[in-house]
Amino acid sequence: MFKGTFVALITPFKNNEVDYATLEKLVDMHIKAGISGIVPCGTTGESPTLSHEEHDQVIAHVIKRAKGKLHVMAGTGSNSTAEAIRLTQHAEKNGADSALIVAPYYNKPTQEGLYRHYKAIAENTALPIVIYNIPGRCGVEISSETIARLAQIKNIRAVKHATGSMDGASALRTMCDIDILSGDDSMTLPLMSIGGTGVISVIANIVPQDTKSLTDAALSGDFKTAEILHRKQFALAKGMLSLATNPIPVKTAMAMLGLCSDELRLPLWPMDDNLKHKLRSTLVEYGLLK
Repeated sequence: MFKGTFVALITPFKNNEVDYATLEKLVDMHIKAGISGIVPCGTTGESPTLSHEEHDQVIAHVIKRAKGKLHVMAGTGSNSTAEAIRLTQHAEKNGADSALIVAPYYNKPTQEGLYRHYKAIAENTALPIVIYNIPGRCGVEISSETIARLAQIKNIRAVKHATGSMDGASALRTMCDIDILSGDDSMTLPLMSIGGTGVISVIANIVPQDTKSLTDAALSGDFKTAEILHRKQFALAKGMLSLATNPIPVKTAMAMLGLCSDELRLPLWPMDDNLKHKLRSTLVEYGLLK
C-alpha cells in the first residue's frame, strides 16, 4: 500500500550540471525526517530538461544514497511508450521500489491509447506502478473509467491524483480498489478525508516533518490535528504554485533556506524581485525565516 508522505524531489543544479553533492544532502534530510519516500525525476525534478543519461543517473544516485531507508518512486514517464518502458526498466534494474508514470503529454492519446500505454509498461516491468494524472500539464486526463480498468492489472497499484476534482477522486473510489495519493499539497487533507492514502508533495522539500505529521494524523483518523496542520500549511502550499510554475517557487524557497541553489534550466526562468519578496513573506509567516 502506498501511504504517507512522498517528496517530489527537486534536482539541484550547479553551473548547468546536476549537483550530486547537494542531491545527497537532500536525500539524507528526508531520511532524517522519516518520510515515506522520495520521487526523483518527476515534474518537480525538472525531468523534461534532463538528458536521458542524466535522468538515469539521478535515479540511480538517489537509490544508492537512500540505501533502502526510503521508498524510491522513480519518475519514468514519457510521451513515448517505448521510452517510458526503457526508463522504467532502468530504474528497476538499479533497485527502485516503484515507478511514477505521468500521462503521455503533447500527443493527446485517446482513452484506449492511454490504457494500452500503461498496460504495455506494466507488462514490461515487475515494479509497482503509480499512474500520474495531471491534465493541466499533459493536455489529457485519464478518466476514472480508464484508471479502474488499469487497476485490474496486478502491478498498477496507485494513482497520483492532480486533477483538482474531489468528485473525480470519489468516483474512482467507488469504481476500484486503488491507492490514491494527492498531487496537490492544498488538497491532501480533503482527498484523505474521502479515502486517499497520502501525498506526493512539493512543499515537503522544505517542510517534510510537518507534511508527514499531517498525513500521519489523517491516516490514524485524527482529522482534528490534520485540519490544524492543513490550515498551517495552506498558504505555503498555494504560494508554491500561484507565484510561478512549479518548481520555480520551491527551488527559490529552498535557496532562501540554504538548502540548494535556485538554478533552473531553460525554459524555466527565475522569479523577479517582486515575486521573491512575496515568497519570502510567505516563508516568514510560516516561521521558516525571520
